[in-house]
Amino acid sequence: MDLLYFAWVREAVGVGHETVDPPEAVRDVADLVRWLATRSPGHAAALADPARLRAAIDQRFVPLDAPLGDAREVALFPPVTGG
Repeated sequence: MDLLYFAWVREAVGVGHETVDPPEAVRDVADLVRWLATRSPGHAAALADPARLRAAIDQRFVPLDAPLGDAREVALFPPVTGG
């Protein structure tokens, strides 16, 4: 699965992209966030407050309780505001 990080999430994690193979117990985006937070101190800092995150699976916005299914790409980013 390809992961994309944007804005301050990318800055805290230290990379904008990584490829991972989460364990079978990771079934939805919230599980993925919890699992990713164990990967490094940067991941832990970026993902400490899931309520501050938004997600997209295969370029479609989804809630954090959305199942991953056969997702090829998951993006994590802060809330987006317009102007």
